[in-house]
Order: sequence, then C-alpha cells, then structure tokens
Amino acid sequence: MYRKFNSGWMKHYDFILWDIICVEIAYWLACLLRDGRGLFGEDEYRTVACVLIFIEILVGVSFPSYKNILKRGYLKELKAVIIHTSEVWAVLSILLYLLRIAPQFSRAVFLLGWALHIVFSYMVRNVWKKVLTIYFAENGNRSFVIVTTSEYATKTVDVIKKNNTYGLKITGLILLDRNCVGDYFSGIPAVAYKDDAEEYLLKNWVDEVFVNIPERQKLPTELIEICEMMGITVHLRIARIDELQSTKKIVQSMAGYTVITSTVNTLDTRQAILKRLMDICGGLAGSFIALLLFVFLAPIIFVKSPGPIFFAQMRIGKNGRIFKMYKFRSMYMDAEERKKELMKQNKIKDGMMFKMDNDPRIIKGIGHFIRNHSLDEFPQFFNVLKGDMSLVGTRPPTIDEWEKYSPRHRIRMAAKPGITGMWQISGRSDITDFEDVVKLDEDYIRTWSFGLDFKIILKTVKGMVSGDGAS
Repeated sequence: MYRKFNSGWMKHYDFILWDIICVEIAYWLACLLRDGRGLFGEDEYRTVACVLIFIEILVGVSFPSYKNILKRGYLKELKAVIIHTSEVWAVLSILLYLLRIAPQFSRAVFLLGWALHIVFSYMVRNVWKKVLTIYFAENGNRSFVIVTTSEYATKTVDVIKKNNTYGLKITGLILLDRNCVGDYFSGIPAVAYKDDAEEYLLKNWVDEVFVNIPERQKLPTELIEICEMMGITVHLRIARIDELQSTKKIVQSMAGYTVITSTVNTLDTRQAILKRLMDICGGLAGSFIALLLFVFLAPIIFVKSPGPIFFAQMRIGKNGRIFKMYKFRSMYMDAEERKKELMKQNKIKDGMMFKMDNDPRIIKGIGHFIRNHSLDEFPQFFNVLKGDMSLVGTRPPTIDEWEKYSPRHRIRMAAKPGITGMWQISGRSDITDFEDVVKLDEDYIRTWSFGLDFKIILKTVKGMVSGDGAS
C-alpha cells in the first residue's frame, strides 16, 4: 500500500514549526533590544508572543507559503520568505488595531521583529532544506529500484540524488538494454538484467520501482504487470503514461521527475498519520497488558518448559523488510527442529505456511490456553510501537516461507504486517489453502479503510474472549 504524500501544508509541517520558532526568537530579540527586558515587560507584549504562534500557523495553512519549497533556489526562497513574513506581520497589525493595542505597541518592536523574522526564517529554511537533502540521501526508508537503460542510468541516478527529499533509498538498477550486473552508475549498482528482474524483485526488499527509459525503448509492460502483481508501487515517467494500463494511477512530482504512479492502494498523509496514531495508542495499551501478562505467564511457562519466556523470530515485513518479531513462547524449546519432522502433517497445501491439528510442539496446558486466547501475540505490541508492524495488517511470513513465494503471493506484503487481519477473523484454523489466505490479504489491502480496521479489531477481541484463537 502506497502512501501518497500531500502537496499542501501537511507535507511541510516541519517548516511551519521552524517558522514558529523563528518568529518567536525574532520577536523576543526585538523586545530585548527595545528595553532590555525581552518578553518580561508589559502584559500586551507577552500576549502578542502567543498570538504570533497562531498567526504563523494560520498563514502557513491558508496561503501557499510552502508550495514547492524543496525545489526553490536561494532567490525564490528569499522572495517567498518576504511574502510569508509580510503576511504574518500584516495579520498581526490588523489584530493589534482591532484589539486596540496598536497605540501602545512599539513601532520599533514591530519593524525590527519583522526584519529579524525575514533573516532568521530565510537562514533556517535554507539550512533545513540542505539537512533534509543530506539526511534522505543517507537514510532513505523507501527501497527504490530504477528500471532504465545503460544510456539513461547515470543521469537518472544523479537527478534523483539531487532532488531526494522523499526518503528514497536507491538500492539498485535494472537495465533493459544490456547485462551490466555488478557495474556501478554514480555509486548505484546494476542488480539485474531484464531477464532476471523478476527473481530480484521477488527475493529482495523493494518498495517502489521507477521506470525511466528513452522514447525509442519499448515499455517493459510485462515487468510493470509483475510489479503490480507483487504489490510493488511503480512510477512511470509521465511521457509514457498512455502505454500503461492500471487500475490505480496518480500523477505526481517525484525526485525531479513528473511521473505516473501505479499502485494497489494509497494512503494520504492524513490517513497515514491517523493510522500511525491508532497504532501507537493501541501499542501502548497492548504493551501494558503484555507486561501484566508476563507477571502471570512467565513462571508457568518456565516451570512447564524451562527456557526463554519470549520467542523471537526473524520475519518478513512490508515489501521484504526483515524484522524480529516477539511472542510469548507457547511451544517447547525444540519446536523449530521438530517442525521439519511434522511437515507431512501440514494442513496448508504446498507448505507455504504451517498449520496442523494437535501440534505436539505446544506446551501442554499453558501453551494451548495462551494460543486459544491469542495471548501469545501480545508482545507483538512492542513491534507495533517500533513501527515494524501495525495493529491490523497481514500475517508476517517466516524467511523460509517468503523464499517460496511466487509474484502472485508477494502482494500480501504490500502493507505493514499486523497482529490481526482478515485471515485471523475468517476462521484461520479452517483455511487450508494458501491461495485463500492471499485472496483475503489482497482484498484487505485493496479495500482498506479505518472502518475495516475497526471491524477487524472488534471481531478479533470477540474471538479472544470466546477462545476461538489459534489451534
């Protein structure tokens, strides 16, 4: 699931915060230079300091102050800062007049505060833009693969690096015209040729693919269709828009290019923030319950099966990220070794997951109890707080399960894995066909809404209370 970044003020809330800091410092210094007391003078001046915060937010939200801010040069930024600060101080002057404070308010403070606001805001904006560019170039959190030709490779990488304020981590190049695997283009390796691109995309962490090829080059429609099947977001340079058939298209600007983005579903910034807030609130509550459960379950688990109370295992997260997932241990210490012996009794076809009746690896008594009531899942709320998982999502596969996936199956990981999901509330113990699991997860990703998440959470709680958990 692709997060669509807003083009308005919500995209640049960090610049709003910096502008608030700048206007407050400018105003404080203006007051200090006036009488040496700063904001510790008359009440009116302290009131204005508070009012300026709300004015700064109001102007930032109401006017296009931050439109294309990351692409502006020094002169354009200076012009934008002068306009923005003028709007802020103009609104302040109107309020001072309406509140009848204007006659007592110092003109020197007003003019000096305005001038200092311009200076501080201009300096901070340019420095912050430089910091963002450097930070995202070194710490991108979206694995980004470029599909291009050897002719376009170096230029494409250079343009994206120069304009990378989008959190992109360029992990490799897929070349369509010749096999250059192992070669580097502006520091980025060629990781696949067109013939083995599917294998690379299937086995590695890839969030997004950007296709940028010459007009004379045939569009790799088959590769794009494979990406969509896997749930990988595809960006196509806008010049090739008419050749792409997709159900979900977004036209946007990205890293110096205008592209059409093809994806299974989108989250805008507001939805992403709200979903993360829901995860944090749920994660805090769930983590507190997990600590309480630990007090009661730990002694029993240890007595029944001496060893660690928690079971930690490397799992596959969104688009192939690897993370460590935690559970209360409900099985004996040799469970993973015995799993190989029990594969013949696996209820899931093709061995894509493991599920069996009367699993002898489960600790007698306590193991069955915590699994039936899904209590073993509670440590995963710590994964939710870390951001590895969400409250609602898809089941994170193990690494060996992931390695068996076909492109059709990879779409399950187009969203963050969750503690619960469609499979869990649809009678998971009765589902024995992995394709049914994939279909449920795909339906969730394509039709996601907050209403659907709440519905799944409520059904999960009901199942926990009734004891209708994992068998």
